[in-house]
Amino acid sequence: MQELDISTETCLVHQDDGVLIVTLNRPEAKNAFNPAMLLGMYRAWRRLDEDPALRCAILTANGDTFCAGMDLKAGPDGDQGASDAFMALMAEVPNLHWQALLRDNRPSKPLLLAVEGYALAGGTEILQGTDIRVAADNAVFGVTEVARGLYPMAGSTVRLRRQIPYCLAAELLLCGEHISAQQALEWGLINRVVPAGEALAEARRFAARICANAPLAVQAVTRSLREHQECMAEEAAMEASDALAGPVFASADAREGMRAFKEKRPARFTGE
Repeated sequence: MQELDISTETCLVHQDDGVLIVTLNRPEAKNAFNPAMLLGMYRAWRRLDEDPALRCAILTANGDTFCAGMDLKAGPDGDQGASDAFMALMAEVPNLHWQALLRDNRPSKPLLLAVEGYALAGGTEILQGTDIRVAADNAVFGVTEVARGLYPMAGSTVRLRRQIPYCLAAELLLCGEHISAQQALEWGLINRVVPAGEALAEARRFAARICANAPLAVQAVTRSLREHQECMAEEAAMEASDALAGPVFASADAREGMRAFKEKRPARFTGE
């Protein structure tokens, strides 16, 4: 596994074959977001989009807390140590922080999540920008902003009600309380609960299964899942889905997949 030069001290980015592994690395502060972390995440998501060798990404964290969200100790006027590199890029990309937190401009490839410990406020908000989610049995979730007099600006008031039943979204958002990994599983917020210490390994298994499939097909399905939601009329959604399907069926990978099936061998996909 190779560490990439886009890493920062609080966000480590590694490449393991076709998988990008993004690790929040501020355990002494419960992996609360700071500018260096946001910069690393922003760079990682853009690299995922730009590098055809990358098929998907896993977001995880070091330490016993996945992420506590915004650094409340710094406060609204606190010095969060923004570097010159961060400020220069922020001048060019004003929504850099929202892209980092997967609210805006999500990468076009699947995003997986591996959570150990607490994932609160922004830690649960960023979860909603991912596609497949694994949590350790010690994980705890919650959109707790209202308990601090704040508003969940990373998208929870919009996304959460589209991903789980309305009344459960309202409970999470309005009560500002915690839920266990088992509750999150029962509510449909996550895919798997595994023993503590095994979340990343399980996410890697999901990633391997994704990487075995045709890249163009995976990206098209990912786009359809995210864009063609319940708010769209079914007929319009079907038309949009057909538009994504056309290039996939015309691809060399589609021909290879059918040929491999006929020849009873594993397909060798190239992303073309």
